[in-house]
Amino acid sequence: MIPHFKKGDFGKLRIPVPSFQAQDYIGELYFEISLRIALLRETNATLEAIAQALFKSWFVDFDPVHAKQQGIAPAGMDEATADLFPDSFEESALGLVPMAWPRTNLGELTKLYGGSIQTGPFGSQLHAADYVDSGIPVVMPKDIQNRRATTDSIARIRPADADRLARHKLVKGDVVFSRRGDVERHALISERETGWICGTGCLLVRPGAAWPSSSFLSMMLDAPLARAWLVQHAVGATMPNINTGILGSVPVTLPPLPLLTAFEDVIAVTEEQRSRNASTAETLATLRDTLLPRLISGQLRLPEAEAQLADATV
Repeated sequence: MIPHFKKGDFGKLRIPVPSFQAQDYIGELYFEISLRIALLRETNATLEAIAQALFKSWFVDFDPVHAKQQGIAPAGMDEATADLFPDSFEESALGLVPMAWPRTNLGELTKLYGGSIQTGPFGSQLHAADYVDSGIPVVMPKDIQNRRATTDSIARIRPADADRLARHKLVKGDVVFSRRGDVERHALISERETGWICGTGCLLVRPGAAWPSSSFLSMMLDAPLARAWLVQHAVGATMPNINTGILGSVPVTLPPLPLLTAFEDVIAVTEEQRSRNASTAETLATLRDTLLPRLISGQLRLPEAEAQLADATV
């Protein structure tokens, strides 16, 4: 009635064992790939820390405004960029903010710049039977980590189904939010994820073609003020939930557009490098997990594995 396996039968198992030399080569390859992955992730952590420090200095602590208020030049900033900051503050519902920076919310901001906030597909739009082993990735809440979409366990659908869900296709600069559970979490969409699908359990923020800095928007939504707002206004007794109205009500202090453009010019290189590093790390992890079993079983020779590794990291 119940399948079982006797302890004595373990001794009868036949396990393919490569030669000692092959084991050494395989072990070295494993550690080489793992080291590369670790270095890429460490680099991304450093790049994120640099980007967050700049954002905090400019748009949270307002260091350039404080400096100009004291009659000194902002540290490490060229004159043209410094001129984009005012030299005084004014009171607001959010506390002291730079003079003449308007207060709005995320919903009004997206409307102003031709964007939108919408819910991902649900109900009859996307079924479990639609998922396939190979196809167009669908970003779910579980795929959102560190302001990025990951592919470790991402679901996929056929291109025809992706076309059917065209209104949920992602473009560079979109922001995908988890709408239940950890409602503070979001992913900034890069060039790599263009054409992927915003999945079930997510909200899609599209700032609009005229908006100059998706990096600012992402970091603003990741800042303590926005995160606290979402947690405070989420609904649901057992699991926090947000909707388009709650997300759209997140308060925003809006810097001048030329300043947002200057910020994007500085930070875009860092953001793009993070995306490339994350993509390379995911590719290496997939190679490690697929190549090593084939090497151990003898289905693949080491030179062939090294060639595949070289091709994947060009």
